[in-house]
Amino acid sequence: MNEPQSRVFETLEEASRALAEAVAAQLREAVAANASATLALSGGSTPQRMHAILAEHEVPWPRVHVFIGDERFVPADDPASNYGMARRTLLDAVPIPPENVHRWRTDLASPEDAALEMQGQLAEVFGCSIATGTPPRFDVMLLGMGADGHTASLFPNSIALSIDSRWAVPTEAPDEPRERVTLTLPVLNASRAVHFLVSGADRREALRRAMGDPMQPENCPASLVRPTDGTLTWWLDREAAP
Repeated sequence: MNEPQSRVFETLEEASRALAEAVAAQLREAVAANASATLALSGGSTPQRMHAILAEHEVPWPRVHVFIGDERFVPADDPASNYGMARRTLLDAVPIPPENVHRWRTDLASPEDAALEMQGQLAEVFGCSIATGTPPRFDVMLLGMGADGHTASLFPNSIALSIDSRWAVPTEAPDEPRERVTLTLPVLNASRAVHFLVSGADRREALRRAMGDPMQPENCPASLVRPTDGTLTWWLDREAAP
């Protein structure tokens, strides 16, 4: 892994603008090199402004495949849906074909069914098989981090942190809605470029743990995100910076 980088900005607005510019450039580069690109979005409230700014940038959206790193097991039109948030803030504003948007199927019977279905989508888009042990390799992976150090839906002390034989799993959150589905660490760490966007003073202590050494999986799952052959960049506002 390349040495992790940190970029600190006075405000979340400034961090969002800089990250959107970097993501747009990386997507253009991936399309130029491979005729297509893959992007994983994060959920929550922090990336919403970045999404809106990214929609204003020049990106060859018809050649981009978009996934979401994790999802609450709620209907797609539920206010808590990460897919719904991504659609409102980014996807409806750009010319991306519907078939290039790969959402978690929370309309299936259970989180386990949704996780297995997502593994099928990943295998089809990336042309790989879970049997080989080689995970899909995203061009750009966007992540956030909670005050408890969780990222995606990988929470402290979760059994999902130790799973290395699957790409997508059901998991539980400490708050409602508890049922979640998430990409696993092998997928996150296979990415070419991982970007954390973090804002707020309540994240500062978790950031110290996440960016420190040694890694602390028990109380800071974000510390386990260390791309094996890619870059890791932290985009922070001044309040969050340790």
